[in-house]
Amino acid sequence: MTSAAPIGDLAIRAATEDDIGLVVELLVHGSLVAGKEDPTDLAPYRAALRDIETAPGEVLVADLRGQVVGVCQLIVFRHFQSRGGRCAEIESVHVHPDHRGRGIGGVLMRSAIDRARDLGCYRVQLTSNEARQDAHRFYLALGFAPSHRGFKLTLE
Repeated sequence: MTSAAPIGDLAIRAATEDDIGLVVELLVHGSLVAGKEDPTDLAPYRAALRDIETAPGEVLVADLRGQVVGVCQLIVFRHFQSRGGRCAEIESVHVHPDHRGRGIGGVLMRSAIDRARDLGCYRVQLTSNEARQDAHRFYLALGFAPSHRGFKLTLE
């Protein structure tokens, strides 16, 4: 494990094109499906980041002394329900394995939640794969409550 650094050396910021390779590396580390991410072809990730930058959400990175060690995506959308309120979803939460257990994920998540609040969201939600029991404990500790059961349909 990398030597512990004070959390004060951690900055949460919007991802830039220069971060894409490191962000994809984090996604590979956190993937439950081998080969799902392709760190050898960054073009689709660059295109995605450009699209994301035009919406109210963003890809946030945890930057520790100039090294990207964590990532999450904040997606903001408008509901028709709840008086047309804005809702935020947090996805793709990953901290590099060498930096887990040091509070980086908590700082990253609280920053995403604060950003959602600043964007006028009335709720933040997320889903987590049932296999990620450590992540579930982490989200519970942050105040998230299990309230729904998620379903996915993969489109070919």
